[in-house]
Amino acid sequence: MHVATVGDNCIDFYFKTGQAFPGGNAINVAVYLARLGIPVSYVGVVGDDEYGSLLINKLMERKVDTSHVRVTHGKTAITMVEILDGDRVFGDYYEGVLANFQLTEDDIEFLLTQDLIHTAFWGKVEKELWRFKGKGPLVSFDFADKLDSELVEKTLPYVDYAFFAYEQEDEFIRDYLKHAQNKGPKVAIATLNVHGSIAFDGTGFTRFGIIPVEVADTMGAGDSYIAGFLSGILRGLPLPKCMELGARTASETLKYNGAW
Repeated sequence: MHVATVGDNCIDFYFKTGQAFPGGNAINVAVYLARLGIPVSYVGVVGDDEYGSLLINKLMERKVDTSHVRVTHGKTAITMVEILDGDRVFGDYYEGVLANFQLTEDDIEFLLTQDLIHTAFWGKVEKELWRFKGKGPLVSFDFADKLDSELVEKTLPYVDYAFFAYEQEDEFIRDYLKHAQNKGPKVAIATLNVHGSIAFDGTGFTRFGIIPVEVADTMGAGDSYIAGFLSGILRGLPLPKCMELGARTASETLKYNGAW
């Protein structure tokens, strides 16, 4: 099996401590998948600055294939971050060279050889997802908390596993997941912060709670849940076990500062 994550990356810069951690949904999911023993590549673009080099080097250290990362002249994306009471607060964001990122034909040919492609709301590849439908790779997409975005309706027909972020289980999110799954995905999943997660597969709802730990930093928790869940899918495990793997992977991430 082999996975490619595509799109957004950034340096999470903790301005109070001066620490810089590579991040972004596609980057984080790639690292967590590699940690779980899944062969994975990252497809994206970084600037020719010190942060671009840092990001590539850190990915290589984590055994993520970087042969499809393009380096272009300019700045790597940066997100300013602060920790308040163990929770992350995002400040200014500078998109840098990622602003002009788009898949090349070589990228698409490579992605068609994968077992699964993962991308996200900020990945800038949603217009190309139709090219993978029915061609082999499964497609996973993290819509985060952008439930009202028009991108959701446009993208769902080309997605197999749709992830959303919400605060709690209620009638709204149950109806929302039913609607989302009916648009095309095999499963629609919502992470619910401290309330665990809920998934709808067209036949019914499945729920899983959290694995309690002492929280140092919530950065990357949602991304690590996705990686754990997808590792289960790739290994042919049933939905409840995939959700458990998501929760267990997220719980490990919560124990330390930075996404990974």
